[in-house]
Amino acid sequence: MAAPVRVRFAPSPSGFLHVGGARTALFNYLFARRHGGAFVLRIEDTDRERSTDESIAAIYEALRWLGMSWDEGPEIGGSFGPYLQSERLPRYAEAGKRLLGDGKAYRCFCDPEDLKRRRDEAMRRGEPPKYDRACLKLSPEESAARAAKGEPHAIRFRIPDGETTWNDLVRGDVTFQNAVLDDLVILRTDRHPTYNFAAVVDDHAMEITHVLRGDDHISNTPRQIQIYRALGLTPPQFAHIPMILGPDGTRLSKRHGATSVTSFRDEGFLPEAMVNFLALLGWAYDGEREIFTMEELTQFFSLDRVSKNPAIFNYEKLEWMNGEYFRALPLGRRTDLVIDHLRATKALPESALKDRTFLMRAVEAAGDRIKRPQHFMDYSAYLFVDRVEPEPGPWQDLQAKPGVAARLRKLASTLERVTPFEHDPLEEATRAVAKEEGVKAGEVIMPARIALTGKKVTPGIFDVMLLLGRERTVRRLADAADRLEAPSPAPAG
Repeated sequence: MAAPVRVRFAPSPSGFLHVGGARTALFNYLFARRHGGAFVLRIEDTDRERSTDESIAAIYEALRWLGMSWDEGPEIGGSFGPYLQSERLPRYAEAGKRLLGDGKAYRCFCDPEDLKRRRDEAMRRGEPPKYDRACLKLSPEESAARAAKGEPHAIRFRIPDGETTWNDLVRGDVTFQNAVLDDLVILRTDRHPTYNFAAVVDDHAMEITHVLRGDDHISNTPRQIQIYRALGLTPPQFAHIPMILGPDGTRLSKRHGATSVTSFRDEGFLPEAMVNFLALLGWAYDGEREIFTMEELTQFFSLDRVSKNPAIFNYEKLEWMNGEYFRALPLGRRTDLVIDHLRATKALPESALKDRTFLMRAVEAAGDRIKRPQHFMDYSAYLFVDRVEPEPGPWQDLQAKPGVAARLRKLASTLERVTPFEHDPLEEATRAVAKEEGVKAGEVIMPARIALTGKKVTPGIFDVMLLLGRERTVRRLADAADRLEAPSPAPAG
């Protein structure tokens, strides 16, 4: 790079940090780290109606949870502050005054309701709803006089004729005909800047070298390039990264499921997995490898491997990836995460959470089935009830098979005498019962699994027995046999 790399993530604080914004932040972060540059956080809070302090705090929280610390920005400081746009209003006023003085911008006195009517009429005629430049026809003297009288007005940038071309670091050469661009408002009547104007002024002032953002911004780029040129400035390099779509191919939204970073955190996803998953939304290393640490991503990330095509947010893949990271954690850490979740959701009484050793054994037994702490009770709820109520489907399967009750009763009697009550002796005794009954081992093991847990999918049956202990194991097997032989209907699920 000819100059030290400086990139920025500049969210609008009008809600939680969306995964699309987090992916943009991550690509900027990785690009900065890859080139030994600076990752700048700037808050674009000039929309006073939508910007909130709560949203700003949520953005900080989400970035820090993901492990993306900014080098300059709010709460950190830096040589190019302030980093909240609401604190930079004099800079925009000064730049707007320059453009007015050079004849590259003009005052617009049009009433907003009238503008809407004219746009609607243009659309009915099949024309693009561009501003008709009515106020450009005013003489400089009349415009200045009306402004001096205090007449409300905005400032519009005058788009020049011709075309705008730039070399996009992801998309290659991109060209827009200036005729399709509008004379955009750069300063509203309250003198707050619009997005395109503030971004140009701030990116130049903060010496941003590369602007990496979603390709939904691509139509903003020719406007911004023209503002740079009008101010006599050199634009940064632009890279537009692909949009994120939901599994159905439409733009990712809440109807697809969770979309905010903090909601994924609250659902038990690990930050390392979330970062890894986000990195692969529109970027690939070799098309095969999928698991990367943050350190490896900073080493491998490059824009030439960013796709031009939309990325699909695959919730199943995120779940799988989180499972890979979760089971790689030490057993103690996995147990602590499960306990934190159980405590936060009150899924178990506090008394049940005191026996950390038992919970650790339960987590270990559930093994790879747990991809998030939320899955623990799916495979372990049987441990914390006095009597299991089997799911209807599995119970009906038992009722349909002759001899099941007798085999369960025989297994209960056998296990009552097994010594020691450990994995291998339990397995030997269970298989011996099957052999004596002249059936395959599964004809004893599956009914026992349902009797002990109420489910067909559980941790290993002998791990289940060890966790329940001899007394509860024998009692549940006998209880299931009694219920199968009784004339009462199947228990409710």
